[in-house]
Amino acid sequence: MPAQAPKLDSAAAATLGALGARIRERRKALRVSATTAAEAAGMSRVTLHRIEQGGASVTMGAYANAMAALGVQIQFVDVPQPAGSALDPVTSAGGEAVAPQRIRLADYPQLKQLAWHVPGATDLTPEEALSLYERNWRHVEQGKVEARERALIDTLVRTLGKGHLLV
Repeated sequence: MPAQAPKLDSAAAATLGALGARIRERRKALRVSATTAAEAAGMSRVTLHRIEQGGASVTMGAYANAMAALGVQIQFVDVPQPAGSALDPVTSAGGEAVAPQRIRLADYPQLKQLAWHVPGATDLTPEEALSLYERNWRHVEQGKVEARERALIDTLVRTLGKGHLLV
């Protein structure tokens, strides 16, 4: 029995659907049966069918195996987050910026450098970000801190650090 699918927002569901459709298109273009493709990918025909339907409960490893068997590759592209997403700064009722729920490392070059040792991290909680800044402040290149990152640091210090950066 397949695992229960995680809740997906509409964009994620559309992405999985498009990926599944691309895998199916490639299989059809190669004139390979579902059974043969599934065997080549080391999975059942049912799992391949769920992948081609964009199933969210299928593991990423199974998607990767199906793509490898059919010669499909993924190209990663950063897309701008919509306003009000969990990665965007939020404005309080008083008009002050408050820390976002998650902080995307790609948007803050100095923070990204400080997080080199966090395996696979693409974003951090505000608490994790402030902790990294405080523990590694000596490694921050002050002249290269962009205005957006400076605003983030100031917001983190004001909201979580009680007005003091502990360095």
